[in-house]
Amino acid sequence: MRINLFNLSPFLFLFFLFISQNIVAQNATLNGKVTDAVNGEVLLGATVRAGVSGAITDAAGSFSLSLAPGSYEISISYTGYTTKTITVRLATGETRDLEIKIDNADNLLQTTTVTAGKFEKPLGELTVSMDVIKSKLIENTNSTSVDEVLIKVPGVTILDGQASIRGGAGFSYGAGTRVLILVDDVPALQPDAGLPNWDDFPVENISQLEVLKGAASALYGSSAMNGIINIRTGYAKEAPETEVAVFGKTWGNPSNIDSKWWGTDSSVISQPLETGFSFAHRRKYKRLDFVLGTYALYRDSYNRDTYSRYTRITPNLRFRVNDRLTLGLNTNFNVGRSGSFFIWGGKDTLAFQSGVGSASFTKGRLRFNIDPSLQYYDKSGNRHKILSRYFYIHNNNSGNQSNDSRLYYGEYQFQRNMERIGLVTTMGVVGMYNTVDAEIYSNASYKARNLAGYVQLDYKLFNRLNLSAGLRYEQNVQHSPDSIFLGNELLGVIADGVTKEAKPVYRFGANYQVAQATYLRASWGQGYRYPTIAEKFVSTDFGVGNSVAPNPSLVSETGWTAELGVKQGFRLGTWQGYADVTGFVSEYQKMMEFVLDRVFVFPELSARFQSQNTGDTRITGWEVSLVGQGKLGPGTLSLLTGFTSTNPKYKVFNDSLRVNVYKASDSTNVLKYRIRNTFKFDAEYALDRFSLGVSTQYNSHMQSIDAVFEFFLPGVKDFREANNNGFTVVDLRASYKLTKALKVSALCGNLLNEEYTMRPALMEAPRNYTLRLDWKI
Repeated sequence: MRINLFNLSPFLFLFFLFISQNIVAQNATLNGKVTDAVNGEVLLGATVRAGVSGAITDAAGSFSLSLAPGSYEISISYTGYTTKTITVRLATGETRDLEIKIDNADNLLQTTTVTAGKFEKPLGELTVSMDVIKSKLIENTNSTSVDEVLIKVPGVTILDGQASIRGGAGFSYGAGTRVLILVDDVPALQPDAGLPNWDDFPVENISQLEVLKGAASALYGSSAMNGIINIRTGYAKEAPETEVAVFGKTWGNPSNIDSKWWGTDSSVISQPLETGFSFAHRRKYKRLDFVLGTYALYRDSYNRDTYSRYTRITPNLRFRVNDRLTLGLNTNFNVGRSGSFFIWGGKDTLAFQSGVGSASFTKGRLRFNIDPSLQYYDKSGNRHKILSRYFYIHNNNSGNQSNDSRLYYGEYQFQRNMERIGLVTTMGVVGMYNTVDAEIYSNASYKARNLAGYVQLDYKLFNRLNLSAGLRYEQNVQHSPDSIFLGNELLGVIADGVTKEAKPVYRFGANYQVAQATYLRASWGQGYRYPTIAEKFVSTDFGVGNSVAPNPSLVSETGWTAELGVKQGFRLGTWQGYADVTGFVSEYQKMMEFVLDRVFVFPELSARFQSQNTGDTRITGWEVSLVGQGKLGPGTLSLLTGFTSTNPKYKVFNDSLRVNVYKASDSTNVLKYRIRNTFKFDAEYALDRFSLGVSTQYNSHMQSIDAVFEFFLPGVKDFREANNNGFTVVDLRASYKLTKALKVSALCGNLLNEEYTMRPALMEAPRNYTLRLDWKI
């Protein structure tokens, strides 16, 4: 008998269809939700494995697995958390729902960071140097702005509001920075001057600060050539949180009592005073996360005519449309006024008073930014992210220095996590557009545009070796007047008023886990920075007859940073931490710095400064740091300490540079405004309701400065010669928990009443006292 297979095919199809449906019907379904064991926060991106099957939790912390009947060991892992394993037995056709809570790893090497690769990665596995500051330190030290706590980070120096990492930057008053500031991954520098407005950043609602050291332009572009400070704000958790703080601060008498000006007949201020409050509320409303922060500060400083009055409000929203799509809207509004001066009147009786003509003030200011964002996970698990910002600045300043600036920023980011082979691919495109109208830039209008594309690959091999490589191509365009004048003097002509430039930048890095808590890393990355509008076109006066001139011929600076480092974790009982040792080299080509352009003797003695490409530089050095936390004896100890040594030099130190540089020692070649050796120490011990903390900062003597400071400004030369061994500042703090919700803190800054300057002709604070009350609901 012959069987026609063709005629049987419909029956075979139905048979196999029935069998396959029956097999599927016999599978079991495992559903679950993964949350933080302490605060109940859902964990997006946790990995769930059951045999050869696996899933990633979505925005709601949920996952679903279809498994054959049987017994399984379910493994749940998430960066910064302890991997949890549970055993589940599933019956045919069963649907099981699990609520899985996992614990924080309580291991500093597992601290979650995002800055190095735009995705969450443990601190120990990074290929670059990074320090992480938690919000607790900001609160405990009553830091009224982010820069006040950053000075505790090894290798970080703040000079007159400008950050420098490992000697990578000097001092450029009011313009330019080589350290990029981010807020939740969005660039936050002022559009015209490229500097941070520290008063804008919400200290009342910070989750953590991530400080990346070394060139990072391949991923973040211009201004990231010396490092990155990423301010990650707090978010709503399952339980509502409300935090309120009020504080007051006053300054005591300086060690040189003759320099005290307050409380005299000529002063309307009997005592310098600072007071303020902060408020933060975080709450979930079903799919909506709501965060509201407010901050207000009133300050009359120890420096005469230096004051600040401002109020900041930061409402943030995050809405989960569904398990794949999340929309965000972060905002920040800051209004206020302030006053300050550039140079002192002299080192003794006028040390805390302004030099003639150097005081300036802001009659009123408004700064606000609106940051819409979107995050979407497609069906293949790829992440699509859109970040954007509208940033508006209006400063009504004295001395013809008012300005209006607007920034428009947009970034599309695509990320694919191929976990099975250990590869994460991140790529994106960025567009940024600035407009500036300002008196300080010759009362003209300027525009700037930045376009960039980037890609970074992060590859993990053998569960021990992490490799990373990145590439960015960036184009910058500036529109300005075609003829640049200083008074009646023509300084240069820009063809059609348009300047264009495009450059690629690269980076490579590796991290190898030698042992359970030992990580060896090496990296090399390029840096790139395009001149800001302020550096290239500023035209203003300070002091009597002194001026800053525009420089239309200024060009971008480039460079690279290489480092070799090792992180070694340790545990002493329940106290744990890590030590980090790093050696580094940075080189910069055509470094931009403000220099003394020329000296005038008629009609009066005066100086003119200008931003110029001063030459090629090299900075070598090493750094060792120690970080720890946990229970030690009957209480808990938190520790952050480190020593950084640098050797910053011009590669070729020629006669034109010698004219500008004053050296207080026999050294012939040291970059200006660098502090070669720094030591940072901060420790806090808590026992029951009481805690005691101490902070120490040592800075070696600043060897090289602009010669004009020594020879033309009163008292600078004498002060530097009398204080040429560096300085040490000690701060003390104590707190007591009155109840579970109430805490009172007392702080003493500059306990030893050290007389010192961070940069010439501007005295730092004498001994000061702060009282603070925190209420957490």
